Amino acid sequence: MKFHELAEEILKQVDKPLTANEIWHLAKKQGLDKKLNSTGKTPWATLGARLYVISRDNPNSGFKTIGKSPKRFYLKGKKYTIDFKEYEEGKTEEETNISTNLQTINYLEKDLHPFLAHFAFYSQNCYCKTINHSKSNKKSFGEWVHPDMVGCVFPIDDWDNEVLELSSAVGNTSVKFISYELKKELNLSTLREKFFQTVSNSTWANESYIVAADINKNEDFLSELARLSSSFGIGVIELDINDPNSSSILFPAKTREYLDWETINKLTVMNTDFKQFIKRVRTDLKSNEIRKEKYDKILEEEELEKIIKN
Repeated sequence: MKFHELAEEILKQVDKPLTANEIWHLAKKQGLDKKLNSTGKTPWATLGARLYVISRDNPNSGFKTIGKSPKRFYLKGKKYTIDFKEYEEGKTEEETNISTNLQTINYLEKDLHPFLAHFAFYSQNCYCKTINHSKSNKKSFGEWVHPDMVGCVFPIDDWDNEVLELSSAVGNTSVKFISYELKKELNLSTLREKFFQTVSNSTWANESYIVAADINKNEDFLSELARLSSSFGIGVIELDINDPNSSSILFPAKTREYLDWETINKLTVMNTDFKQFIKRVRTDLKSNEIRKEKYDKILEEEELEKIIKN
């Protein structure tokens, strides 16, 4: 069973809109959680994110939303006998009680790096390297210059050697550089500061992303996040630290055809990790062989689970 199928099953049974937490609470009572194809420890959060994206982006879906905080979901084709006005704003007592039972997971921002390396490799075919800020010469330049992680997507695995050699000879290797700014959480109070930090240190690459494990699902917040993403071409990735394979790109990044070589040179001068990354990419392209061990290690799910402890 998938998340949206679980939600549909519950919403068919009730005569009112429900929050993601309320849907999950009822599903668990009926044992539907055991049929869900997910091992995550915060499935209610994943459920809310999936339903929000489906109802927003797929006009043909059977889900609709109502209210602001928390957002509630109902079925478009179902006949209801209640007045929806009472659900326009505010929390119900039931929602508050359910929320107090949710688990809190403690982790550090640095703990997210292997999760992003895992996601980038399996979802974007991207080889990543962590950029240690302590290795940067911060005296020479201003703040907000250093990305947290950088990555490269190679054509080596997909192209014939003859094509690779020809592309290298004409100066067009079709590699793609990706820059990532990592945050524990994204919410309305600090969104602009964190987002423009990403704009400042990431737009040198072909694609830029702001990445977080905890992204507020308030409609107003997501609307502002979508607006900023569209305006500046910065993508948004949500990491699922309990179920890494459920991580997803909430908003895609705009691909830039040209790299900002001036900024790349600045970062190379400033930071030894970034310089080693550039040298590594050049060497791998020249040899037509990716030395995977020279990039951040790709941990499997079992290894990632050991990083986050409740």
